[in-house]
Amino acid sequence: MRFIQAMAFGTIMLASGAALAQTPATPPPVTPMTLTSAAFADGAVIPAKYTQASAAPVSPALSWDNAPAGTMSFALIMHDPDVALNKSSADVLHWMAFNIPGTARALPENVPTMASLPDGTVQPNNLRGNPGFMGPGARMVYHHYTFELYSLDTKLNLTAAAARPELLAAMDGHILGKAVYMGRFHR
Repeated sequence: MRFIQAMAFGTIMLASGAALAQTPATPPPVTPMTLTSAAFADGAVIPAKYTQASAAPVSPALSWDNAPAGTMSFALIMHDPDVALNKSSADVLHWMAFNIPGTARALPENVPTMASLPDGTVQPNNLRGNPGFMGPGARMVYHHYTFELYSLDTKLNLTAAAARPELLAAMDGHILGKAVYMGRFHR
């Protein structure tokens, strides 16, 4: 007796076409969302033009793939986890953006430093109190600058006055995926 397995349905079929047994079909593995930058490799030193070593630092271009199905928007947080501000668990917020359109797959280099972008993206204030990107500026030793991109199943009902704790609370229960990219810098 010959057996033919119908993989898509998880059913073992006899050569005559009769079903022999029902087996659970194994779903294909999920490809995780990835975040990359053409400006520097993950874990590498961030070039000076994107840092406070430059007179006018610009944000690096970022791109991502494999956004989960159902993504309505993205949120981005860039921070320096190597700092403990005021002896607390707070670190340095360098950039925060949310309501990046769910159809987007990249942010260009030098995103304008304004609270609201034409595509609906909102950029609250960074540590210095300015909207948009603030370049890395560690002085003595290398710090790790972490870019965290979240895929969300909703657009967030927040304004540019939102602080990071408010963004995190609003995202809770709506995160479909997350990708992380890291660069290092010191002057």
